[in-house]
Amino acid sequence: MIPDSSSLPVAWWKSSASHAQSDCLECGIVDSDHIAVRDSKAPNGPALVVGRGALAAMVGAVAAGLL
Repeated sequence: MIPDSSSLPVAWWKSSASHAQSDCLECGIVDSDHIAVRDSKAPNGPALVVGRGALAAMVGAVAAGLL
């Protein structure tokens, strides 16, 4: 966990489908193995850094309706 996500040297992005909504996650590539995730409404708030494989597994589970 990174206490202030704005301190990470990453370019943040969010889904293009979230343009009209404020409840969004933003992602940033930390390095070849890790992705940072933060709340778009709190750009100075915390970020969770996860492995690419773990993030892919979570997204796959959500897409399959398992989470």
